[in-house]
Amino acid sequence: MPFTIASEASFEEDIKKSRFQAVAVPVENEQAVKDFLEKNKDLTTTHQCWAWKIGHHVRFNDDGEPSGTAGRPILATIEGNELTNVLVLVNRWYGGIKLGTGGLVRAYGGCAGQCLLLTEKIELIEKKKVSFACQFNEWAIFQYELNTQNIEYTEEYTAEGVTVEALLQVHQIEPLALKIQDVSRGREALKVIEEPKDD
Repeated sequence: MPFTIASEASFEEDIKKSRFQAVAVPVENEQAVKDFLEKNKDLTTTHQCWAWKIGHHVRFNDDGEPSGTAGRPILATIEGNELTNVLVLVNRWYGGIKLGTGGLVRAYGGCAGQCLLLTEKIELIEKKKVSFACQFNEWAIFQYELNTQNIEYTEEYTAEGVTVEALLQVHQIEPLALKIQDVSRGREALKVIEEPKDD
């Protein structure tokens, strides 16, 4: 069963006068990765190295450190903790003492590992995209239902009524499908949108 982390965590340590700061965050997609890295760009750092894993997709970046000494060890700690949908960014402020390649691997991997130890691991719940339509007078009922269950959705108003796309946890699909049939008296049905598999 894949796990992710419940919320953002950070950890800092000094190694031979260099300051290392790791930040781990849960991410849903590549856009979330880009947004986080953009928001956390820090020009005071000497290096900002990172790694992320989302499903079967992984990326890492050494940001100027010798190849394989930063991004890959960070990724190894993510995979070693059996995590997915996680980004770990490790900032380094150089303190004047070279650590050597082994030292860098230990520093980046170790700092990322300590950071991940502080996180709460949660089971990654599979979500599916669904869509349904309803009339204007029924929308308030469904909107209330979606909001009370903290379901992400987008709605679009058409001449006929409202079309809705939502992201549901697997166990939420059947109850909502029944509710839609009930409220619309069998006129509408919940459709599961199959995502193309890309592995």
